[in-house]
Amino acid sequence: QLQVKDSGGGSVQAGGSLRLSCAISGDMDVRRCMAWFRQAPGKEREGVAIIRPGGGSSYTIDSVKGRFTISIDGSGSTGNLLLNSLKPEDTATYFCAASRLFAPCNVSPRASEFSFWGQGTQVTVSS
Repeated sequence: QLQVKDSGGGSVQAGGSLRLSCAISGDMDVRRCMAWFRQAPGKEREGVAIIRPGGGSSYTIDSVKGRFTISIDGSGSTGNLLLNSLKPEDTATYFCAASRLFAPCNVSPRASEFSFWGQGTQVTVSS
């Protein structure tokens, strides 16, 4: 079993930056992926970025590519999502998640592949 805890959200103006953090405890290793999802009010949960511990595989969706950077340490216990050049449309609750074993880590993250979730952290971007 894994426990996932995400943190670091806040309120910023457009163009600002935030760093989200994810702490994962338990059986986390290179056979799993870590990903960030977000969900805005009235919208479906959207996969934003995904990565494998130790590097080698990662993917970021086009709408945030060049602005958001996902990272994770080699053990998979600590991950981050750096959010730069934030836009009002980035406003959402952001969730960190850890996948099932042997999930692909180089494609757009799909919620069905992820079994362990953080509680979510709110990001609000004002214009």
